Amino acid sequence: MSETPQLVQRATERARAAGFPLTRAEAGCAGPSASLPGVGRFLAVLAAGCHGGSIAECGTGTGIGAAWIASAMPSDCTLVTAELDPGRAAVAAALLAGDPRVQVIQGDADIVLAPRAPFDLIFNDGGQRDDASFAARVGMLKAGGRIVSDDLTPVAALPPGSPFLDDDPKRRLWSAEPRLLWTEVVLPDLANSLLVGTRIE
Repeated sequence: MSETPQLVQRATERARAAGFPLTRAEAGCAGPSASLPGVGRFLAVLAAGCHGGSIAECGTGTGIGAAWIASAMPSDCTLVTAELDPGRAAVAAALLAGDPRVQVIQGDADIVLAPRAPFDLIFNDGGQRDDASFAARVGMLKAGGRIVSDDLTPVAALPPGSPFLDDDPKRRLWSAEPRLLWTEVVLPDLANSLLVGTRIE
């Protein structure tokens, strides 16, 4: 997938129109932002292999990550994505309404996705709340299923004195989860990275 899919282009336009930040720099400390193109392409690679599978997204935003996934996943695959904010969920639902494989649900991902588990792939894009929440999301994976989290800065790109040099809460959560074999993937921009893990038990 060398070009940006049309659905992703439409999602980006709608995110802009809705005032949803497209980058972490735009969001600042104010809240969530859209999935970066590098993250989207990585998700597309994983989604393309989910033949007959089921994919979940925790934190839809306005639908850019879901658009990357839906554009690449096989015709016999399904995607359910949960967004807590009603306004953002409405934008994403309108964007994805034409695809019967995709369902957008407004609500708490930990609550609304659990009955639909297990999943082959989870895009954990709704923030890392605590150990229990992350453990519950890993628990929604099939054995051999994969989970992806974004919005990290590579250690080599952290400024001197950053508290994340000594302790990053997201990496700590992943390190403490015995059911995952995981690694960090640095995106081509060298300024952002993501975590990807496979459930091994």
